[in-house]
Amino acid sequence: MSLARPVATVGFYTLASRVLGFVRDMLVAALLGAGPVADAFFVAFKFPNFFRRLFAEGAFAAAFVPMFAGTLAADGPAAARLIAERAQAVLLAALFGLLVVAEFAMPWIVAVIAPGFAHDPARAGLAVEFTRITFPYLLFISLVSLQGGVLNSMDRFAAVAATPVLMNLCMIAGLLAFARTLPTPGHALSWSVLAAGVVQFLFLAWCCARAGMGLRLPRPHLTGEVRTLLRRMLPVAIGSGAAQINLVVDVIMASLLPAGSISWLYYADRIYELPLAVIGIAIGTALLPRLSKQVRTGAQEEARTTQNRALEGAMLLTLPAAAALIVLAGPIVSVLFERGAFTAEDARRCAAALVAYTAGLPAYVAIKVLTPAFYAREDTRTPVTIGLVAVAANTVVGFTAMQFVGHVGLAAATAFAATLNAALLWHALVRRGNFSADARLRARLPRQLAASAAMALALWLVLDPFAPWLAQHGPARYVALALLVTLGLAVYALAALVTQAARPADLRAILARRA
Repeated sequence: MSLARPVATVGFYTLASRVLGFVRDMLVAALLGAGPVADAFFVAFKFPNFFRRLFAEGAFAAAFVPMFAGTLAADGPAAARLIAERAQAVLLAALFGLLVVAEFAMPWIVAVIAPGFAHDPARAGLAVEFTRITFPYLLFISLVSLQGGVLNSMDRFAAVAATPVLMNLCMIAGLLAFARTLPTPGHALSWSVLAAGVVQFLFLAWCCARAGMGLRLPRPHLTGEVRTLLRRMLPVAIGSGAAQINLVVDVIMASLLPAGSISWLYYADRIYELPLAVIGIAIGTALLPRLSKQVRTGAQEEARTTQNRALEGAMLLTLPAAAALIVLAGPIVSVLFERGAFTAEDARRCAAALVAYTAGLPAYVAIKVLTPAFYAREDTRTPVTIGLVAVAANTVVGFTAMQFVGHVGLAAATAFAATLNAALLWHALVRRGNFSADARLRARLPRQLAASAAMALALWLVLDPFAPWLAQHGPARYVALALLVTLGLAVYALAALVTQAARPADLRAILARRA
């Protein structure tokens, strides 16, 4: 199977999840706006999500998938299943202990991640209450990450990619059913997050059983494989989690800014994460098992070719997405969120953060594509230094910039840190001889930039004529935004063909199965 097929599968379900996520966030914006309850919930939601992305989906997945996929290819399903079961038992025991400690220590934890709430006891109290409700989600979603690694290593990508859809459905249902019956809509959202974790875990447990890889739960025991797994996880948590650490640093510093800053950053983050998830995470998810198998079997040249085509395909989609988000930031934020408690001023401040975040979007995606090259070679230490440098850069630049441009400075610093991270990853791979841009990639990237610039110019030229329709509060604004997006896609497709940034034969090959 070509790499494009699993990428398309993951991308499709991720896109579906993000569309539902926008529906969810539109409800959140209408009911909570960007006020104290919204700030408190976003802190509560960010905390378990931080651990999920850093350890469960980041460190654990990056360390576990190469081990499981390599064992599956070399020793067969029985040996691979044993590794998964032992890892699951230790993971569950460790997470349960962390959960108990965190629930008791939550007031102090919230004081650390949102120090600015100290002068607002009501907002701090809500943040503690919401985080206590949402934190057990980490336990279930971490087990989901393990189950997902098992299924992805068996080239079964659809079920794993569909799990975020379940979460968004749970949160939408929770808002619609309980937003007006519980003390605040934030309570409804918090309980729905916990329910989503349970639903996702049960769904993937059923999928693993159907795939013939149902996992039992032995007593936790630190076997040699588990020790190796844990040893590889720590550096990965720092290296692959730099972007997530940067986002938490943003929350800590944003809590020191005026109320609403955390919410403006959250809504902007949700928009730019659409292309990041659909493109970067989809390619990275499909790339790691493929590279792991190629490296394990000694096919180093094939691994380099796979890396080049993955980066080329990622930039073919990411560069125009970044250009369009920068030009259309204002209309997108306004159309999606400006209603109910979310005011025009909220939309303006959110759009400014979106532009700053989006400047780093190509780098965010490049990190997702380049990092698997280290993990496939079971090198989890090199990204540590790179991740620490990126976190330090984000903190210093963000703290300085927020003094002048507030929350926009935090978003810009995050984009700068991601660009630095991607550049250092690229340099390390090239220096070691594990990656080099082939002639096709060197030729295509400038053409992709030119096609993206042509699309951005076309959108900028027609933005003023569309302004009256975008300013309305009826169906016309949705139609106008859809027409702008369609126009951008058409211009980019034409420009890509004219500049040969992409060729029809390449697009046909993306959809084809090959040995």
